[in-house]
Amino acid sequence: MSYLKAFLVGGGLCLIGQLLIDKTRLTPARILVGYVVAGVILSALGIYQHIVDYAGAGATVPLTGFGHSIAKGIREAIETDGFLGIFTGGLKATAGGITAAIISGLIVSLIFKPRDRS
Repeated sequence: MSYLKAFLVGGGLCLIGQLLIDKTRLTPARILVGYVVAGVILSALGIYQHIVDYAGAGATVPLTGFGHSIAKGIREAIETDGFLGIFTGGLKATAGGITAAIISGLIVSLIFKPRDRS
């Protein structure tokens, strides 16, 4: 049942993104930033944690989950480090994911040869 919940929530988030791409003039970059900001806002309001508890990876893997991780990391760092946590908490909380993305990009760029579209 947890797989179904993750699929439905994650798929719903992807569906919303696809509809925004197809039906609006928003660029994909703006939609991605909007997803991260929405994750931060929903986390700050205490809503996104309920979604994570319900859907698991279906809520943590999309970019809204990245925004949630940033907000959660900042909140925890403020509790332990005070004001300085505002600047360090988000990076500490998301460092593993950011590092994995950079290393994966490096590996893919070494395996495949880029070429011009023309």
